[in-house]
Amino acid sequence: MSRTGRRVVVLGAGSAGEHFVGALRRRDADARITIVERGLAGGECSYYACLPTKTLLRPAEVVASARRAPGAAEALSGEVDVERVLSWRDAVTDGRQDSYHVGWLEEQHAELVRGEATVTRRGVVAVGERELEYDELVVATGSSPAIPPIEGLAEVPYWTSRDAVWVEDVPASLVVLGGGPVGVELAQFLSRRGASVTIVEPSDRLLSRIDGDAGTLLGERLAGEGIDVRTGARVVSVTAGGQGVSLDLGSGDTLAAERVLVATGRRPNIDGLGLEQLGVGITARGVTVDDRMRAGDGVWAIGDVSGVGLLTHLGKYQARVAAANVAGEDRVADYRAIPAAVFTDPQVGTVGTTQDDGLVTASFTIDGGRLSTYERPRRPGLVKLAADPARRVLAGAVVVAPEAGEWLGQLTLAVRAETPLDVLLDTIQPYPTFSEAIFEALLELESALTP
Repeated sequence: MSRTGRRVVVLGAGSAGEHFVGALRRRDADARITIVERGLAGGECSYYACLPTKTLLRPAEVVASARRAPGAAEALSGEVDVERVLSWRDAVTDGRQDSYHVGWLEEQHAELVRGEATVTRRGVVAVGERELEYDELVVATGSSPAIPPIEGLAEVPYWTSRDAVWVEDVPASLVVLGGGPVGVELAQFLSRRGASVTIVEPSDRLLSRIDGDAGTLLGERLAGEGIDVRTGARVVSVTAGGQGVSLDLGSGDTLAAERVLVATGRRPNIDGLGLEQLGVGITARGVTVDDRMRAGDGVWAIGDVSGVGLLTHLGKYQARVAAANVAGEDRVADYRAIPAAVFTDPQVGTVGTTQDDGLVTASFTIDGGRLSTYERPRRPGLVKLAADPARRVLAGAVVVAPEAGEWLGQLTLAVRAETPLDVLLDTIQPYPTFSEAIFEALLELESALTP
């Protein structure tokens, strides 16, 4: 069914919203697209998350890696040049100005309207005094850092991830609330910049939503770098004290630090949009959508606000699915193989699931020749695979190793394409590389599957 000339309003010009615009424009040259943004076009990933954080992490990671490589270590005579690192961050983020994104939207013949958007009635969105009529409404408003209800926290100065990315001077001491991906990345970055860092995580391990072996191994690595990792602990109150803050763990233990960094998750940006009157489902996770990203009649939701996952590349995937359906195609989202990477050193890469009942799992410790050609002293890594024993296909994988996010691709494709284990076992892996460990893990998995 042709939908040419339809009026499409997109709320949010972040990664998901922009990607939707591009995907729809490739399918429909005549759709009238308007995109509303209250902040910077380009969104969280461009200025406060993916791009600046990975830029900040990279220099310290490279130096640490060189110090573990005989010969390279002897060539190092200084420390990371913080001023140059921050300059690189500024360049990558275009100095936090969005002219590039504005220009790109113009090239897509999409009108950018700045301001707060509110649905006033079905088919109409108000931005200030202007009313935008739509046939299709796409909600791509993203998420914001969630602040836990800890007694006294609001009365002391604290950072969220948005603040930490843009600090110029690092405090002497820091407590990170939360041991998820954001918390561990920033904890390691700030520790390597000289701060004394403590992570407080209520679960019994870091990365509690990821495979337990990976979280435990990463915790050991961070502790080995001097980070105080407090798992199974919870801050119950915060008070100002001395030159910083005092944190009560409720167990009789207290922590003192110059600064607190809150990294306890994110919440969807849905307040004040007026979506309730459109008959869509709204929960604490966000806007409820079906597998075509439809939230209601003529209403779609993509990215963080859809409640499926907090990943930029997932939001872009959902944008492509939604754009296809808005254009009149029939496309269903498939979430079996969502890859993710935690950009610590070493990285933690995941795809699919390793934890469902009925799956068979096996692990291989990365060591020996692979790491001996990469670093000294060797630090063990991990490849863990999970398979459906009846169908003999991979259901998920976890990797802890240098550059894990870069060589996770073949496992992502294997899960998504349901590649038979026999084909994976017959695949030639280059030697000596980390990806050869996939073959070793497959051997372990084959043994676990054999009666």
